[in-house]
Amino acid sequence: MVSTTPITLRDLAAIPVERLRGVGDNKQASLAKVDIRNLFDLVTTYPRRWIDRTNEARIADLVPGEEALVLVTIRSVTKRTTRNRRTMVNVNVGDGSGRMDLVFFNQPWRERQLKEGLHVALYGKADTYRGGLQMSNPVVDMIGDRTGKIVPIYPQSEKAQINTWEMAGWVEETLRRCAERGIADPVPERVRRRLGLIDRSEAFAGIHLPDDMKTKELARYRLAFDELLRVQLVLVLRKRALERDSLGIEHAVGGEMVQRFTASLPFPMTAAQQRTIAEINADLASGHPMHRLLQGDVGAGKTVVAVAAMLAAVDGGHQSALMAPTEVLAEQHAASVRAMLDGITVPDPDNLFGDRPLRVELLTNRVTGAARKDVLAGLADGSVDIAIGTHALIQEAVDFSSLGVVVVDEQHRFGVEQRAALREKTADGAVPDTLVMTATPIPRTAAMTVYGDLDVSILDELPPGRTPIVTMWADGPLMESGVWNDIKDEVAAGRQAYVVCPLVGESEKLEVASAEETLERLAFGELQGLRLGMLHGKLPSDEKESTMDQFRRGELDVLVATTVIEVGVDVPNATVMAILDADRFGIAQLHQLRGRVGRGQHASTCWLVTQQKEDAEGNPVVGNPRIEALVATTDGFELAEVDLDLRGEGTLMSTAQKGRSDLKLASLRRDRKLIELARAAAFDIVDSDPDLAGRPDLADELDLIFSDRDEEFLAKS
Repeated sequence: MVSTTPITLRDLAAIPVERLRGVGDNKQASLAKVDIRNLFDLVTTYPRRWIDRTNEARIADLVPGEEALVLVTIRSVTKRTTRNRRTMVNVNVGDGSGRMDLVFFNQPWRERQLKEGLHVALYGKADTYRGGLQMSNPVVDMIGDRTGKIVPIYPQSEKAQINTWEMAGWVEETLRRCAERGIADPVPERVRRRLGLIDRSEAFAGIHLPDDMKTKELARYRLAFDELLRVQLVLVLRKRALERDSLGIEHAVGGEMVQRFTASLPFPMTAAQQRTIAEINADLASGHPMHRLLQGDVGAGKTVVAVAAMLAAVDGGHQSALMAPTEVLAEQHAASVRAMLDGITVPDPDNLFGDRPLRVELLTNRVTGAARKDVLAGLADGSVDIAIGTHALIQEAVDFSSLGVVVVDEQHRFGVEQRAALREKTADGAVPDTLVMTATPIPRTAAMTVYGDLDVSILDELPPGRTPIVTMWADGPLMESGVWNDIKDEVAAGRQAYVVCPLVGESEKLEVASAEETLERLAFGELQGLRLGMLHGKLPSDEKESTMDQFRRGELDVLVATTVIEVGVDVPNATVMAILDADRFGIAQLHQLRGRVGRGQHASTCWLVTQQKEDAEGNPVVGNPRIEALVATTDGFELAEVDLDLRGEGTLMSTAQKGRSDLKLASLRRDRKLIELARAAAFDIVDSDPDLAGRPDLADELDLIFSDRDEEFLAKS
């Protein structure tokens, strides 16, 4: 009896590709090279573009100098070696309207690939050559004898030796075999109807074998939604499970210590700080463990918010911990938190006078001997109220008496296990409330996807007293001279400067400035006579701290440094920064570095120094979108959106999770609205069925797609 049960994605994953016609040992090995081992892998390997044969260009219509896509037939192929021993393959092609020549430099394999009579799609820029049209090194897609209005073009790999028409044939065979039973659709009908989604069988057919471009778009929309929904379901299931199952601490917020702290601040809190503290207080009072992301632009006052949260725990008799990624940042936090809490006391029933000084301790690998033993004893017996440190806080010898609130700063610098380990450092079994902070603003859609299991608070305004930073672009040696003049003028006025370099030492591979070479050049050249110091990650810890202390005390005029100063360095008297080879840095890092100035009462400048670039023909390259964006705005959230548009989501998501492996069609840039719809649908599904007990098909898909490849993604909490 033939089964009528719809075919699931797991069913497809259980069928190896060698069951298809034409897939022998060689083709099976070739498909494995591009991670296609079963029919699920095959049908979720989507075309990278589609050729609309009703709207394609003809050779006769090509305009010299303009890029175009044309479908042609190979007429002849020749190969020769030039005088300078370069390989050149010449190909003559034609369609019904005319002929054209192609030339491929240093691609000898093209002679084997492009055989007479083959049909190929070409994408490139045609130019006139010897009275005819010629394309140099165009993109070539082998489409074989594909027919129909819309021709799918699949990703191709020279290494794998798989042609697009072979891929299309195998996909067609798979979908034909699935047609009678259909492909199971686990998305509830009410969700599909509300969002206007076609069913999954239609979507797979429409993405691979569309009748027209509208059909293809409806299919892409549905399958992109599926990808986003799966990611959101994992995140929402984790979030709801944490709220439901974990034993938390019901803090009494608004206590005396918090009130005294906020009243002692030298400036009123911004509305954003007040709103964020209220959001955190609601979490702290709920009895469920808080799991919140605090986003704040450089200088937005995240530390004040974090201290208010930590004090709420201490007010109730618990401890707090703040973990930072570097010793420099941990020491900076310890100094600033101690200054903020100076004079605040803790009720102490064993004290004759009723209270004792609030105890804030620093724990890094540089705290050793008797001092370390004293801190560890204080954490274990509860006499240390707030611990600030690096990963030293999660070492085996560290135990807290009652850890109530955990703050992780620059959380993207820590691995999954490190973040989880600090939450487990408590003797009473309760899960502490966790606040993770980042000064690298994240686009809203990315935050919902990368950190979707977290509640998000945003500090989107700067406190009073932050001076604006003017950003200037110095492109080339003539403009660079103005940078050094500006630094000398600022030092003459009693201020200090940073010079930031990408590398520590000289590199033969990269012609970029290094801290050591730059210090020597400036000391005997442009900044001769000024007091220069150097700071980079390879220096011993005591030498790093000594140099930073000298700079803080004003004993150095200019600090030549690598990106070790990216976070945590706070010297209000530093008013100018020069970032050398700025085009080697990403937008987020440049924005972070820029935030080291503008921290005092004086106007500040950040110079982005680049070397003039030339194109292949020797013409100067005009424009740099990243540098231009930084010159145009100091708004980190605006820059985050620009960064997402310029770089794409792959780099952003790779820092946080492996779940991106399921995002083949969905785009954090293009599908902003779809992400919101998928997240809302995930809450709808989970809140009506918390364990997906009534949706085993959905639960099985999540297990199929995330269980093996994405353990870190599932564990991130």
